[in-house]
Amino acid sequence: MKDPIAMPAADVVARLREFNTVVDARSPSEFADDHLPGAVSAPVLDDAQRAIVGTLSAQRGAFEAKRLGAAIVSRNIGDLIDRLFADRERHWRPLVYCWRGGNRSGSLATVFARIGWRTTVIEGGYKAFRRQVIAELDTRPAALRFVVVGGRTGSAKSRLLERLAARGAQVVDLEALASHRGSVLGSLPGAPQPSQKRFETMLWDRLREVDPARPVFVESESRKVGRVQVPEALIHAIRASRVAVVEARVDARARFLLDEYEHFRADVPGLLALLDCLVPLHGGERVGEWKALVEGDRWLELVERLLVEHYDPSYDRSMRRNFGRLSEAPVVRLDGTDDAALDRAATALEAIAAGG
Repeated sequence: MKDPIAMPAADVVARLREFNTVVDARSPSEFADDHLPGAVSAPVLDDAQRAIVGTLSAQRGAFEAKRLGAAIVSRNIGDLIDRLFADRERHWRPLVYCWRGGNRSGSLATVFARIGWRTTVIEGGYKAFRRQVIAELDTRPAALRFVVVGGRTGSAKSRLLERLAARGAQVVDLEALASHRGSVLGSLPGAPQPSQKRFETMLWDRLREVDPARPVFVESESRKVGRVQVPEALIHAIRASRVAVVEARVDARARFLLDEYEHFRADVPGLLALLDCLVPLHGGERVGEWKALVEGDRWLELVERLLVEHYDPSYDRSMRRNFGRLSEAPVVRLDGTDDAALDRAATALEAIAAGG
């Protein structure tokens, strides 16, 4: 094979698993913003080099920029082969892409092909792949049968989704993909949220693995999970689906949340700042009472009051507004968060899904 093969993005998506390695030739910042599933970062120009070439093109013209860029790219490709790909066998099949399928992926793919590796490039690059992702996110949800796991805050819905997945059920965990628990206090320590593009690519990748003939469990989420937006077609499909409501006592939910949100007890100033965000909804006096509970180390009372006074009313209003079939929803009682209790609730949810 002397030259790389150009393949349309739709065909790449359908045959993605046929490639041994997906190679992203863009800069590290572009890769961090989003990339194809399983891709490795192999920048032929890093962020600083790309900026230098771009500035030179603007100031002195395309020829000067291309001459400098070619020299940098050539050195970088040699380093990439030595550092990342030197151990690849003769029959290795890489898929290479850059932003628009132009010079960056073309340069790396040409060298790969001349070495003898059967190399494919995406026609139109990441930009064409992105259009394919958006198109499929618009259509795929309507073909799936969702079972929505509802329940007030602290009902261990995420734990139940994990338990269902471990038992072989199909699960799409939006909060896990978004690295956020979906409320004003929902950020996860040490786990920044993905970009909107990255979230959508991971969601697309998960949805394409789902068997339409089997039910798919998903949590009752808002349109936004933290700062990322759930695609409109998925929101519509979820809200038109059957709901099962998990119920647990307030005190049990409060104890569960104290364990789940232990990091806030180690960052009281951060928690107080987040509570200030609720002043427009509840007024300074009530938020001041909540803050006093924090400062008085009365954590269980704080969580119970937050549930009763903020989370539960807000959640109930949202569910009534967004789920027209809520009145038909079967109830699953959760009597604990130990393995046995979660298994009992998961079994009940599976029975609901099997019943249609």
